[in-house]
Amino acid sequence: MLSRQFVRENPKEVRRALETKGVEADLDRILEIDEEWRTLKAEGDDLRRKRNEISSEIGELKRGGRDDEAEEAIERSAELKSELEEVESRADELESELEAALLELPNPPHPDAPVGDEESDNVETERVGFEDLRDLPDPVVPHYDLGEELEILDFERGAKVSGGGFYFAKGEGARLEHALIQFMLEFHREEHGYTDVFPPLPINSASMRGTGQFPKFVEDAYRIGGTNNEPYDDDDLWLLPTAEVPVTNMYREEILLDKDLPIKHQAYSPNFRREAGEHGTETRGIVRVHQFNKVELVNFVRPEDSYDRLEGLLGEATAVLERLGLPYRILEMCTGDMGFTQAKKYDVEVWAPGDDMETGPDIGGRWLEVSSVSNFEDFQARRAGIQYRPEQHESAEYLHTLNGSGVAVPRVVVAILEYYQNDDGTVEVPEPLRPYMGGTERIEGGPSVGESAVGE
Repeated sequence: MLSRQFVRENPKEVRRALETKGVEADLDRILEIDEEWRTLKAEGDDLRRKRNEISSEIGELKRGGRDDEAEEAIERSAELKSELEEVESRADELESELEAALLELPNPPHPDAPVGDEESDNVETERVGFEDLRDLPDPVVPHYDLGEELEILDFERGAKVSGGGFYFAKGEGARLEHALIQFMLEFHREEHGYTDVFPPLPINSASMRGTGQFPKFVEDAYRIGGTNNEPYDDDDLWLLPTAEVPVTNMYREEILLDKDLPIKHQAYSPNFRREAGEHGTETRGIVRVHQFNKVELVNFVRPEDSYDRLEGLLGEATAVLERLGLPYRILEMCTGDMGFTQAKKYDVEVWAPGDDMETGPDIGGRWLEVSSVSNFEDFQARRAGIQYRPEQHESAEYLHTLNGSGVAVPRVVVAILEYYQNDDGTVEVPEPLRPYMGGTERIEGGPSVGESAVGE
């Protein structure tokens, strides 16, 4: 969230943020509301001062036996009280309107962020792991076909139980997901100094507003009970779209101390997203699903440290892929594709060779985003009221928040099934995952279970 003072003093920068991020908001109206609100606050202060002066006069007039004049002063005081109440009521209305309008303004991008409108304007900064690729089958079987052949992914039964966009991972497929989660948690804990957090999965609207999911992206969220267009209330709950939301909001409306920083939390969670507006972009497999597992890395840092920490966080996310031996690339996101809340953002994309799509490298396959590494500066901290005190005697100020996936599980499963695929249809288990799968070195699949009754 942008402060009123920042918007008031930097309208050109805010207007540029709206333009470069492709966000629609009536900045002129916001500035008008702010000006009227400040005028009313000044009027209210003046009326309050006059009323206090008359209240003092009333006592003096009564003590001096000047009762008629005292009565006139009392009447004037009542008139001022009525005027003050009207001014304050209008100011409160404007303040509510202003607060709601400020929530619609995006975080201005960092000056170094590439300016662009869409995905094609993102800048590739690094490509890793293509110097010594494995010998792959020809052709590579896409994960959705291979997963069904090996009896480790079941899309039909997932749709039967929950609808489109849900799936069952079975046998070695389920073990692979569990292994990835356990590997990543231990890796970030031991190698990168993260503290584990297991967050609640239902979260309230205040938390969703605090990290910037609401009000902008309410259509993507799964509400527990009711419908998404019902008014918010104190008891409403939503299934978390990412562990970023509860973990960041752990410290909502708190003041931390300088000695507490930096804070590095990691959280595994299942995540739930409707992906509103994305229907048809991915119809097969587990690349775009409504429930998926992820390990999220959330950092709270001093403002002066946040951009060094962004690069460190990027290295922590990519280290997972390097340890697993998966080829990947890094994109610096352009202003129009980085998102509403980010000041600077990198995407980490793993290479999956099973589908020859336009998004892939020259050698075929496609890129799959497995982590977005973002610096929000103080944007989320202002929305959530998260501050820190540099010194015990100093005023509190807003800290900076960052996060990145470390990493998203289903798309890494896709990459493993396709990149570690063998000619005989089996899949090599990356060495770092084997201890978490009881020493299993190769996924060979399981026996078919049951027979569909459809069409009988």
